[in-house]
Amino acid sequence: MSASAIERALGTVIDPELRLPLTELNMIDLTDGLVTVKLTVAGCPAAQKIEADVRAAVAEFGVDVAMTVMSQAERNELKEKLRAGKPPRTNPFDKDTLTRVYLVGSGKGGVGKSSVTTNLAVALAEAGHRVGLIDADIFGFSIPGQLGITEKPTRVDELILPPVAQAGKWGVKVISIGMFLDDNKPVAWRGPMLHRAVEQFLCDVFWGDLDFLLVDLPPGTGDIAISLGQLLPTAKSIVVTTPQVAAAEVAERSGSVGLQTGQSVFGVIENMSWLEQPDGSKFEIFGHGGGLAVAERLSALSGQAVPQLGQIPISVALREGSDAGLPVVQNHPDDPAAKAIREIAVKISQDKIGLAGRLLRVSL
Repeated sequence: MSASAIERALGTVIDPELRLPLTELNMIDLTDGLVTVKLTVAGCPAAQKIEADVRAAVAEFGVDVAMTVMSQAERNELKEKLRAGKPPRTNPFDKDTLTRVYLVGSGKGGVGKSSVTTNLAVALAEAGHRVGLIDADIFGFSIPGQLGITEKPTRVDELILPPVAQAGKWGVKVISIGMFLDDNKPVAWRGPMLHRAVEQFLCDVFWGDLDFLLVDLPPGTGDIAISLGQLLPTAKSIVVTTPQVAAAEVAERSGSVGLQTGQSVFGVIENMSWLEQPDGSKFEIFGHGGGLAVAERLSALSGQAVPQLGQIPISVALREGSDAGLPVVQNHPDDPAAKAIREIAVKISQDKIGLAGRLLRVSL
């Protein structure tokens, strides 16, 4: 039995929450034919999966596996490693971030913004990107349910490990106020508490290195949109509307508040554009032209071209998937709505981040 061969096998076991090999996290001890797995905390929700993955990795070597919990000193060492030298409560998405950040908003509720955001995150992850998703709709949170997430975040002292929805190689790291509440209790908070909540989502959660961070904003132009605009200086806005004229007029305000807090508008998504009929014709239940109208108005306000990123048709599969926690882009990839969302995700993935004036992480 070769210790190096066992170590190589253990190096393939990935922590479900941290998305890093257990060996890199110092969660493994190998002595005298015994593999000891050190969980971050007692009652770790990923414990069973970690143990099963470790046993599978070393099955051919005939070694025993034991489970234990890190000491406080080991947890402190892990937190230092995860922070990569940065102090606690640091916003990883400040002006020097290399993560592409998008605030997805709408002027009013009921336009399918959260369903669109969820499926965009999954589509980006399935394309091979590392994706984070913040459910910033504190009063109307719905992202965990749409992704089928029922587990609570793990706390390593003050550090919060977000649950990961399975999608692609990396999955989607997700945080929502709904993960901290029991029995679907309502949230009745005012401005300062709302600001504190979204700040915690950024500073206290371990996001790791992300390619994309999507933020599902609450409808309207209230405290949370303003706070996130200030906390995420490199973010761009994506506005979701329907073809209906009344919805389009309200959606314009969502993009406008982003311009006031310094975000450029990346584009407009028109949802529920039409219902495809059996003969292939399009029945435009909510009218037409709303998305283009919002894009034209925001172009005039910003002085820059704001495109309509795409039109998503009405889809029973999209609605059913959102209710069941099964994103349509994953479970019905040939559905017209899934195809439209993936096309929009490609446009987002092709957006280049500006590096001028940023501090770059360079390894020598």
